[in-house]
Amino acid sequence: MMVWRCLMALGLLAVTLLSAPLVRAEPIIQFGGTVSPGGLIIGTTGPGNSVSVDGQSVRVSSTGLFLMGLGRDAAGDLRIEVTAPDGAVARQAVNIPQRDYDIQRIDGLPKKQVTPDPDTQQRINRENGLIKAARRNDGDIAYFANGFQWPVTGPISGIFGSQRILNGEPRSPHNGVDIAAPEGATIVAMGDGVVTLVHDDMFYTGMTVMLDHGHGLTSVYVHMNDILVTDGQRVTKGTPIGKVGHTGRVTGPHLHWGVTLFATHLDPMLVAGPMPE
Repeated sequence: MMVWRCLMALGLLAVTLLSAPLVRAEPIIQFGGTVSPGGLIIGTTGPGNSVSVDGQSVRVSSTGLFLMGLGRDAAGDLRIEVTAPDGAVARQAVNIPQRDYDIQRIDGLPKKQVTPDPDTQQRINRENGLIKAARRNDGDIAYFANGFQWPVTGPISGIFGSQRILNGEPRSPHNGVDIAAPEGATIVAMGDGVVTLVHDDMFYTGMTVMLDHGHGLTSVYVHMNDILVTDGQRVTKGTPIGKVGHTGRVTGPHLHWGVTLFATHLDPMLVAGPMPE
């Protein structure tokens, strides 16, 4: 009899898994993480097994770890298929609950930062290309296995998924968390990884650092006023990487912290769990 279970990051809450017929009693798989739009699910299966999620193959580490990311608007069933080296197959579906989001209004931004001129837009496109390239990394080392922490603590001034209205004009939903920490506060790496992007002057994000945590999982830290790491540097969870600032498009000092699985934006508050006291 096959055993399936799911552990939530915020307390040990049971999640209903919708069973599909199994070809064999193996392979076994376990889930950890938060089953919610914006959540990151860390799966564990037997070494050597292959995994697909909604028909797409995902990387499995040598110890059987793999990742599944639930975007802001994820809904319905996430269908998972695990195949053992001997051909045994297990199929399962995880039901994703609905999530509601707030509307956030930000006024007083310079017009050029809300509606850029053509030259500025070209610069933005180039910088976005650098970020997208860093998010395409699919490293085989599961740095994420060592867990995550908050990069800095302070009042939350912007939450994941909220609809942003800038100077009265609707914009894309917020893709991270804003933490209003004091200017100059030390920002640390949320987890083990490698520095894949260092930029000291991006139009929107100012001083920007990106980390690769393996298997397509990346984190970004922006609006800093000082950068303490270099491109290609190996870091561990808690390594100082920069200082809180107000560079780029901001109305005051804070850290914007984002997490993605390839191009899927995740909620850092779900990935790392509750902010420490």
